[in-house]
Amino acid sequence: MRGLGFAAFAALALAGCNMGPKEPTLATDGVTDAMLAAGNGEEWLTYGGDYDEQRFSPLNQITDANVGELGLAWSADLDTARGQEATPLMHDGTLYISTAWSMVKAYDAKTGALKWAYDPEVPRSKLVEVCCDAVNRGVALYGDKVYVATLDGRLVALDQKTGKVAWSKLTIPEGSHMAITGAPRIVKGRVLIGSAGAEYFTRGYLAAFDAQTGDELWRFYTVPGDPSKPQEGKHLDAAVKTWSGDFWKLGGGGTVWDSITYDPKTDLVYFGTANAEPWNPAYRNTDGAGDSLYTASIVAVKPDTGEYAWHFQETPEDRWDFDSNQQITVTDLNIGGKTRRVVMHAPKNGFFYVLDAATGKFISGKPFVDGINWASGLDPVTGKPNVNPEAKYELTGKPFVGVPGAVGAHSWTPMSYSPTTGLVYIPTNNTPQYYAHDPDWEPGTTGFQLGIDVSGGNIPADKAVRDATKAALNGALVAFDPVAGEIRWKVPQSSPTNGGTLATAGNLVFQGTSTGEFRAYTADTGKQLWSFPTQTGVLAAPMTYAIDGAQYVAVLVGWGGVWDVSAGKLGGGITPNVSRLLVFKLGAKGSLPPLKPTPALVLDPPAPAGTPEQIALGEKLYSNSCSVCHGISAVAGSLNPDLRHSATLGQKDLWQKVVHDGLLAENGMVAWKDQFSREQIEAMRTYVLKRANEDKALEGK
Repeated sequence: MRGLGFAAFAALALAGCNMGPKEPTLATDGVTDAMLAAGNGEEWLTYGGDYDEQRFSPLNQITDANVGELGLAWSADLDTARGQEATPLMHDGTLYISTAWSMVKAYDAKTGALKWAYDPEVPRSKLVEVCCDAVNRGVALYGDKVYVATLDGRLVALDQKTGKVAWSKLTIPEGSHMAITGAPRIVKGRVLIGSAGAEYFTRGYLAAFDAQTGDELWRFYTVPGDPSKPQEGKHLDAAVKTWSGDFWKLGGGGTVWDSITYDPKTDLVYFGTANAEPWNPAYRNTDGAGDSLYTASIVAVKPDTGEYAWHFQETPEDRWDFDSNQQITVTDLNIGGKTRRVVMHAPKNGFFYVLDAATGKFISGKPFVDGINWASGLDPVTGKPNVNPEAKYELTGKPFVGVPGAVGAHSWTPMSYSPTTGLVYIPTNNTPQYYAHDPDWEPGTTGFQLGIDVSGGNIPADKAVRDATKAALNGALVAFDPVAGEIRWKVPQSSPTNGGTLATAGNLVFQGTSTGEFRAYTADTGKQLWSFPTQTGVLAAPMTYAIDGAQYVAVLVGWGGVWDVSAGKLGGGITPNVSRLLVFKLGAKGSLPPLKPTPALVLDPPAPAGTPEQIALGEKLYSNSCSVCHGISAVAGSLNPDLRHSATLGQKDLWQKVVHDGLLAENGMVAWKDQFSREQIEAMRTYVLKRANEDKALEGK
């Protein structure tokens, strides 16, 4: 496709093959490999707490007996009003965080004093190439450096003490539609990072960079390239047989946008891959070739060379956006009387997988949510799903309302595992999704490229329907037994996309909610013991550390992410964005300043315009391209502008200058002239006008 830089990708790959693997210099001072592996609890040195990504802390000063005494020790306001998704890291008395727009800050972990701040100055126009807000999930520490991957595709090494840039490397092809939202991981002196963007005609990969110099050491592609040319690895020779047509011109998807886990016992790196691109298989497997490897899979590679070891595809020929990028946790479990090293995974598709860590062999797969309707279950031997025929919407020609939906039974918000209780604590969602084959779809250059029509899932201006919709969308904190394959306890939550979890040796599980609380539960029974009003929704996972004998718990708060930008206020659970870092300890008495009142916006749109045919076209175009940022049914969330209130709505020429010409490109609203004609853009305006007037009438009742 135009401007996507596939030639640059190929050049990078071939250059890497010619050079052969390099050996990076290992850190001997500062944060070392041994420290990352130890995960001793005093410090929190890597995204998941340790290499196993269990998010379990052995600290036990705060327990189920005294957690009621937990109070706010200090807080820090952040200079961004987007979603906050990072897990803080703590080393040598300094707390390191990344915020939206890939900014990094360092605080005194005891007092909250700001030590330094770094802004990579990501262009705001990059937002159109990011599915789910300008978020960043965290930094990595190694030696004397802090590493952050930026939204616009750079990997940056900063000095831990000053925040000064040591080196910066562009990891994606210049001009590509890729982005980075995930946290880097460190393995044997290598910085591992992938990219996001499997809705934008991109080709997924995981790459390793020398932690000292930033030089690329290897790159593992997750989907094949042009079948007429040599593939970059034997694993792709096998994968290309599972694709057909000109799939490679559309990128293929399979991006590695979050989960990366290293296991020293097997000496393997495990990572998850995203959906195939486009979502609709009718436009990428034109003769029904099959599974679209290695999308929606867990893949294992050797960290020294990036060589393929094994894979397990959780959702073959994914057509529902069932990414497998959710956190991958490694542990030892007693299965059938034998201790086995296993990989545990709770992906979007709703089944909890336990795999052999050395071979990838399927051990078990059981539902961790109710109501799954895309598959009747998994084959007990192979783990392959038994897909319900009606779920293949491109074949039936009929819409399919899938459970789970594209948000997933479990999205990126991290789960935790307690070796003490043997339970995994999963933030789950109940968010059905409307899928329908779009017979008119053609590849474009701007925005989502899915091949489906979601307009049939719009919610009318009917109070009863809207109330029922909100009631049907919810979540739960689930404690899952990976050996028995059963839910041990569950805490229902009024809305989906609640925060990640932290388990501790104090018999506690911490989690924030989308409706504005930070809570502590007993890990064994799920009884709520404590809560703190955060004044905003919580997406990020908490962590804990100790200084001078005192245990602290820290969490980033600030509403945003996919549910806000796409579901809008119709999705429920929307709270204002107040971006902060909150840090708690026993006996602290701190408080947050009162919330400033937010003035209510009153709908007062211009009169409706356009023909019924024009409005219908506008609904389809808006739903499939604009709703991901401005909300389904033209009802926005708290982050992005609500177009029903836009001053451009009654000014045709100004609407064209913004949407067609890109008048507000520097604010993130880039030009759509390469995707839509002026007539199509005017049709969108007539649809938003219609919705604004309908909602005005509803508000007046």
